[in-house]
Amino acid sequence: MATLSTRNLSKFASLVPALSRIVLRPSSGTCSVSGRRWFSSEEAPKNTEELPESERKLVGENVELKKELEAVTAKTKELDDKYKRALADGENLRRRLTKQIEDAKLFGIQGFCKDLLEVADILGHATEAVPKEEISDSNPHLKNLYEGLTMTKAQLNQVFKRHGLEQVNPLNEKFNPNLHEALFQQEVQNVEPNTVVVVSKIGYKLHERCIRPALVGVSKG
Repeated sequence: MATLSTRNLSKFASLVPALSRIVLRPSSGTCSVSGRRWFSSEEAPKNTEELPESERKLVGENVELKKELEAVTAKTKELDDKYKRALADGENLRRRLTKQIEDAKLFGIQGFCKDLLEVADILGHATEAVPKEEISDSNPHLKNLYEGLTMTKAQLNQVFKRHGLEQVNPLNEKFNPNLHEALFQQEVQNVEPNTVVVVSKIGYKLHERCIRPALVGVSKG
């Protein structure tokens, strides 16, 4: 068994008086040595001037760390808000781009449709110009011409409908400034005001978007 040397015994004897002055209080988290009180992290003196310089320095560092923690917490909150706003802006941008792409797919043929409307108008005028009383078997050339024009017009209307292009023929309907353009007003008996009584030119809409308003005459109020 190891034995204590004379030197170690003398050291231990010198520490006994100091150890006898230490009083531990586990329940309160404090201790005292020769009248000096040490505090736990839960308890701190209000007057730091009563503390030794080293302890005052620790208290000051603790205050600075708390300030830095508060600053970092505030900065983290600010960055979190910016991050959430960036996510929201990105989502809004994605939705706008998606809507623009969808509109481009739907209305990309709008200019082409407008050009074809002139062809449809010419076919309509040509069909109406054929005298109906002369369409008979005795006049086969005129009959064949009329039937050809009628079939071409009907086929063109089917193509329009297949691509979302619809006619706007608002006769006897209420005037709608989004789809109609009023050229004149006239008094008509037994007709409510702002009712379309004459359609000078048929309008068209592409997927509920008006690409050419119908030119109309409306009844006076």
